[in-house]
Amino acid sequence: MHEKKDLTYAQIPGFRPLLLDLRVPLGDGPFPVVVWIHGGAFLFGDRRFLPDTVPPGAVFDALVEAGIAVATIDYRFSGEAVFPAQLDDVKAALAYLRDTAEEHHLDADRIGTWGESAGGHLAALAGLTDGGIAAVVAWYPLTDLSAMEDLHDAETPMAKLIGGPPAELPALAAQASPVTHVTAAAPPFLLVHGTADEALPLSQSEVLHERLLAAGASSTFLPVEGADHIFEGHDDIAGLIAASVAFLAKALR
Repeated sequence: MHEKKDLTYAQIPGFRPLLLDLRVPLGDGPFPVVVWIHGGAFLFGDRRFLPDTVPPGAVFDALVEAGIAVATIDYRFSGEAVFPAQLDDVKAALAYLRDTAEEHHLDADRIGTWGESAGGHLAALAGLTDGGIAAVVAWYPLTDLSAMEDLHDAETPMAKLIGGPPAELPALAAQASPVTHVTAAAPPFLLVHGTADEALPLSQSEVLHERLLAAGASSTFLPVEGADHIFEGHDDIAGLIAASVAFLAKALR
């Protein structure tokens, strides 16, 4: 594996440089590439680290072993800038990977997104709005702000994301909701969500899955029985990683 760390993909005046780390399989390529987007309620998190329930590096290693490059990216938190800054950052990272694809032995026509929690939300949004994404894996994502509780509370992560309570900013809440961007042109989706998730209810993945199917797009929904957020309480995280990588390998082949 070739590993390239701290690549600057965007420099936005007034903000820290935005970085990504890139892991590329050995060989000539060009290799498909998946952009990994970390979670953290849009308030915290780190491109280098997976959730506590996942062995360190397991997602990245599994992708590379399957012949898929992986880019793990920064994005601005809601305390730094409100939506759509986060989606703009993901799209800037995608543009950087396309622009430097030859240099890094990547196939710019075979790009997927994969994220968890807040990162799953951004992976889904990018897949639905970027136009060049070939596959999306979203682990326990936020998909419909209007279907969450506390719509009048300014202190929730989703209110901090859009700069105010969703009930008071319905147009921006809709813009930030993947469910409102579904069309028949959506890439294939895999949605993986714990049935006992108390942070983001299972219904958040269910509604996106149903919208995708109704639009004529391809969606696979994998409920994880008894699992809470970050799949807490589930004893086969390796199996969920393997299923996700297999989905991406098939979609990006």
